Amino acid sequence: MASSTAAVPFLAPPLEQLRHLAEELRSLLPRVRVGEAQETAEEFNREMFWRRLNEAAVKVNGEATVLTTHFSKLPWPSPQETQRICEQVRIAIEEIIIVYYSLPKDQGITLRKLVRNAALDIVDGMAQLLEVLLTAPSQSTENGDLISCNSVSVACQQVPEIPKDNKAAALLMLTKSVDFVKDAHEEMEQAVEECDPYSGLLNDSEDNSDSHSDEDGVLGLPSNRDSYWSEEDQELIIPCLALVRASRASLKKIRILVAENGKKDEVAQLDDIVDISDEISPSVDDLVLSIYPPVCHLTVRISVNVWTLRGSVTLPDYPETVHSLNLELVWQQASPAIALPLCPQRWICEIGVCFNKGS
Repeated sequence: MASSTAAVPFLAPPLEQLRHLAEELRSLLPRVRVGEAQETAEEFNREMFWRRLNEAAVKVNGEATVLTTHFSKLPWPSPQETQRICEQVRIAIEEIIIVYYSLPKDQGITLRKLVRNAALDIVDGMAQLLEVLLTAPSQSTENGDLISCNSVSVACQQVPEIPKDNKAAALLMLTKSVDFVKDAHEEMEQAVEECDPYSGLLNDSEDNSDSHSDEDGVLGLPSNRDSYWSEEDQELIIPCLALVRASRASLKKIRILVAENGKKDEVAQLDDIVDISDEISPSVDDLVLSIYPPVCHLTVRISVNVWTLRGSVTLPDYPETVHSLNLELVWQQASPAIALPLCPQRWICEIGVCFNKGS
């Protein structure tokens, strides 16, 4: 005779369910990074898109709070309750990803990148929260799990701050580039101002007075050559600093011209300008790092060559972009700038002339 009682499906213990969910979320990250926009015949509704994205972020934030409340202390919920909570987390995360996929490419690659990064931060933050809860479930509600939960909350709360069109997204990215180069420029200037060739020399002399010999160098010169710039280095730093300064001025000018002349419907052109500007910050970073003592002149030479080649090759590739936004900006690859010693004055002068033409 068959039993009248229905078989209860086996459920993994709560710990195992959370571990599986964390692995599942981690596996989603590569897919989101390369995910394409979902093709649809419907006309894109901007207002509906942002409403759905904001609502999905609020939902994820709520599920993160539920996770923290139920699993940050013992006793844990039953396997059945754990299954229900995990399913709600899955649904909330999937909704964020689905909404991101619904943003068409024709709304702007720069805008899509910002939305994609927001989605990645949310998925990654939820996975981190699960991993922290798995690490020491019997010991916490106050520290690690709440910090991780806060990272999910921060990511969700940033969603309403995302620019709503590609021009605003482009301006945000240009502002970040300007700020990055500004910080690098100020750091470099401060290093130059604080440069003291004889820093530490007195202590070195007192501690090693018996060990100095002619092989240490010319008598009276500092022995700490790895921590200061020689005269030859300092002659090299001046034009390098001018290059960074010119880069900062160029980015600021681009941002101003995009803000004043850029049109929201010039989506592809705005994306091109962001791509162009994105080439500048890494070049600044490489150059600044290359001039710290001990300076390798070959490394500096390579950094400058790459920088000037990027500028001279990239910008002319987009003449329609530059012209449509009244960006009469051309970076000239002056031969004196390639063969050190550098000559940025000519380079900066040529940029200035182009700016004047566009103003």
